[in-house]
Amino acid sequence: MPLSKALRPSGTLIVVALAIASCNKDFHGVGANLLEEQAFNTQSVRVPVYAYQDATEKVQADGLPLAQLGEIHHPVFGKAQAAIVSQLQLTSNAVFGNFSQAREDALDEDNIQVIQENEQVIAAYLEIPFFNNLKDSDSDGVIDAFDSDPEDPQSDTDGDGLSDLIETQSGYNPLDPDSDGDGILDPDDEDSEFDQENKVYQIDSLYGNRAASFDIKVYELTYYLSRLDPYNNFETPLAYFSNRDYVEEGFTGTLLHQSNYSLNFDELRFNYQEDDPETTDVDETTQVETRLSPRIRLPLDTRFFQESFIRMEGQPELDSQDQFNEHLRGLIIQTENFSDDLYMLLDIGQAEIKITYNYDSYNLNDTADDTNDDTIDRLEKTYTMPLGGVQINTLKNTFADAAIAQQIEQSNAGIPADKIYIQGAQKHARIQLFDPENDPLEEELFRVRDQKWLINEANLVFNIDPSYDPVTGGSLPDRLYLYNYKTGMAINDYVKDQSLNSDVKNGDKFIYGGLLEYDDNGRPKSYKFRITDHVNNIVRRDSTNVTLGVVLGANTDFIAPKTATLDALRGDVKYPTTGILNPFGVVLIGSHPEAAQIDKKLCLEIFYTEY
Repeated sequence: MPLSKALRPSGTLIVVALAIASCNKDFHGVGANLLEEQAFNTQSVRVPVYAYQDATEKVQADGLPLAQLGEIHHPVFGKAQAAIVSQLQLTSNAVFGNFSQAREDALDEDNIQVIQENEQVIAAYLEIPFFNNLKDSDSDGVIDAFDSDPEDPQSDTDGDGLSDLIETQSGYNPLDPDSDGDGILDPDDEDSEFDQENKVYQIDSLYGNRAASFDIKVYELTYYLSRLDPYNNFETPLAYFSNRDYVEEGFTGTLLHQSNYSLNFDELRFNYQEDDPETTDVDETTQVETRLSPRIRLPLDTRFFQESFIRMEGQPELDSQDQFNEHLRGLIIQTENFSDDLYMLLDIGQAEIKITYNYDSYNLNDTADDTNDDTIDRLEKTYTMPLGGVQINTLKNTFADAAIAQQIEQSNAGIPADKIYIQGAQKHARIQLFDPENDPLEEELFRVRDQKWLINEANLVFNIDPSYDPVTGGSLPDRLYLYNYKTGMAINDYVKDQSLNSDVKNGDKFIYGGLLEYDDNGRPKSYKFRITDHVNNIVRRDSTNVTLGVVLGANTDFIAPKTATLDALRGDVKYPTTGILNPFGVVLIGSHPEAAQIDKKLCLEIFYTEY
């Protein structure tokens, strides 16, 4: 039981009073004269906070909004590797050519066009697009990443004397002073043949050396990925975890692709296959029919798709999505042997396999009553098969610094961590305000509750460990995410914050915070969370003082909790999706009394006005 207020030692109040007095600040707002020049004495106090290091053995890695692929080394967190496992989706009735297999087999005495079509796969490609940024704030045809002035459509990015907007409207290339390369600058060129549909892409979410080469393999998956949990009577979705390696477990069938690969960031263009005989002035085979954004594009084994897909037309295996997933269970995409670090976040929601086949088609040549000029032509079609259904990221991490394990052991013994290690899908921290373990009588909480304070602002500031070098330490997270550790759900300050910032990637809800901040010299400094409502709920409204969790904040639009396993003894916890979406990490100063820099250690800053 907590001590009564009358029995609490008064000496502790003196300590708090001294702490308060040391950081007094006077603020006078506009309109103070209306209050008879009364100055509100706004003060601040630092309250101890306790941080505990933790790690996951595995996280739920299905149903993520992106796919991770590649390998990257980190001097503290070790080597991170990622592979992709995905089912395939039927987009329509599996009818190839003009007629179903049933009609082909039955023929049709009343329709001579119904013939055996003899479909044959001639090409199959796996395509996984990169994320790209096409933001064009001033609508001048030049995306902000390449625009000399993204807010001014009259800017002249290529410096040829014509504005970006004029060049775009006139069919010139606003990024090239000689759009058609004929030696005549655009302002003097009256006959530019530059294709104004050309697009320049800013490829996003690739980390490491974009020019690195690597081996990439695509396997047939032979493991059946059930959507529903057989251990719960098939009533709930089945969770899949990051530690499953289906290649090592032997669930591979046909090797569909194997190559040494380098990324290509050019737009993909495909011309028309045939020239339209009715247009004599244009050869359509020289004209672009289809344009695709930059992507990974891999040729797949055509024989496999001939036997496992096209030849199965009319068979029960293609009658429904469930039967199809039993038959063709999916793909595994794996990389290895990198010439340099390269880690890719890919737009898995737009990934697909394109199967191009040709087939026989009976051609009446517009003379239905005369069969003498009829022909059987060989035509071509493409069937598009999206990657979808159950999709999983295999995530591995090896060779991490032994100091991390020491901090976890210390925290499991109830000793707060002097350093905090945060890494995507692997390392996180538990944060306790007014910690009952280290302050069993809750003295700090009662002291704050006893004060006649109007709490104006409460912040948690996580300072980056000064011994951690962000230059050699790899990519720092742009953001961290603070949440209710028990439920995995957002705290009130996140929910209530409607602030928007379209100029900063992942920058919305910036009042709640968690964004990486920099010092005056441009060096990464800290992450700050404003948790005023959360603290007021504890102090003034007697809400439960819940444990908070800190994970990577890769994209705080995706915060729905997944399941993560800590270890065999402690079992599962709820883990926000955003904490799984990339492997990067940061080392922070903890809360242990012996933290390297006492003035930088983790604490709760409360700004208040006395009443």
